[in-house]
Amino acid sequence: MSDEMKVDLWRRWKGGESISVISRQIGKPPGSVFTVLKHHGGIAPSLRKARVGSLTLGEREEISRGLCAGESFRTLAGLLGRAVSTISREVNKNGGRDVYRAIAGQERALDHAKRPKQCLLAREPALRQTVLTLLQEEWSPEQIVGHLRLHHGDDPHLQVSHETIYRSIYTTRWKVVPRELCKRLRTGRPIRKNKRHTVKGQWRSQIIDARPIGERPQEAEDRSVFGHLEGDLVIGSNNSQVATLVDRKSRFLTVVKLASRHTAVVVPALAETYARMDSRLRTTLTWDRGMELAAHKRLTATTGVDVFFAAPRSPWQRGTNENTNKLLRQYLPKGTNLSTFSQDDLDVIAAKLNNRPRKCLGFRTPAESVALTR
Repeated sequence: MSDEMKVDLWRRWKGGESISVISRQIGKPPGSVFTVLKHHGGIAPSLRKARVGSLTLGEREEISRGLCAGESFRTLAGLLGRAVSTISREVNKNGGRDVYRAIAGQERALDHAKRPKQCLLAREPALRQTVLTLLQEEWSPEQIVGHLRLHHGDDPHLQVSHETIYRSIYTTRWKVVPRELCKRLRTGRPIRKNKRHTVKGQWRSQIIDARPIGERPQEAEDRSVFGHLEGDLVIGSNNSQVATLVDRKSRFLTVVKLASRHTAVVVPALAETYARMDSRLRTTLTWDRGMELAAHKRLTATTGVDVFFAAPRSPWQRGTNENTNKLLRQYLPKGTNLSTFSQDDLDVIAAKLNNRPRKCLGFRTPAESVALTR
């Protein structure tokens, strides 16, 4: 990431945006965003700045152009109003006349300008040991600070702020607090989040023009006709997943292999599946609020299927799909790497369930229920 991108990342993080939102806004994977945040414990670092009076980027660019033109150090010094020794040191520290570059010199100067001092817990071993002991007992930083002020208020070497403790916990590269003690905090978070950070509304509102389940046709509610499907993802290990589509009337199941859960992958895979599907099963689709169907308009345009979305945190509104997914777990247990299954393997599993009698169908199978109406 460029420095400008990192500045934008931290600005958005401090403003309360989630990692996923930041990822989409700056065009980088969520893992890359988290890596930058984790390096600093989720706490925005201070901006790098050079010492007052040091060479500026503009001056370094003048030096670079002058060297390319064959100017002497003395000539460049006179042009910039600097000492000759300043110019010679700058050039020699950065590879000499033949390889000097202004950007590289500026980066080196900024890196050398950082002189971080040890944090308080690293400088005070007794205080550090006390804090570690109480963290082990699952005390919060605020409780630790309050306890120390109450019982050791007259000892300046045992005074600390809760913010300092949080910084020492989350900035694991300092190696002041063991990494496992992060899990002793109530939240168990790996990085610090500020009070404005929230994901409320972000996942639910980013599906543009989502049609609520209340607008679904009545025939879908009363299961009077085929073609009203419910769908969802079944998640496995190693970031693997498959999609399931279940007809509300017949309980006929289709399982779709997916390379990822990104909407750019899920929607085309569903569209291809619908193209092979019985035409009687292509009327509506009800999904949860997962972002894998953010491009639902593209699915409707491709297949003609109207897409509806259940209310947030209301799995019972898609009960047919939820119950079928439980049956599917007999063949795809939790913790299974689903990427090892081919589409043919998934079709065989779906066929097993479609040819299993269901009590709700009068002990007919889903396959029989579809076939009986041909």
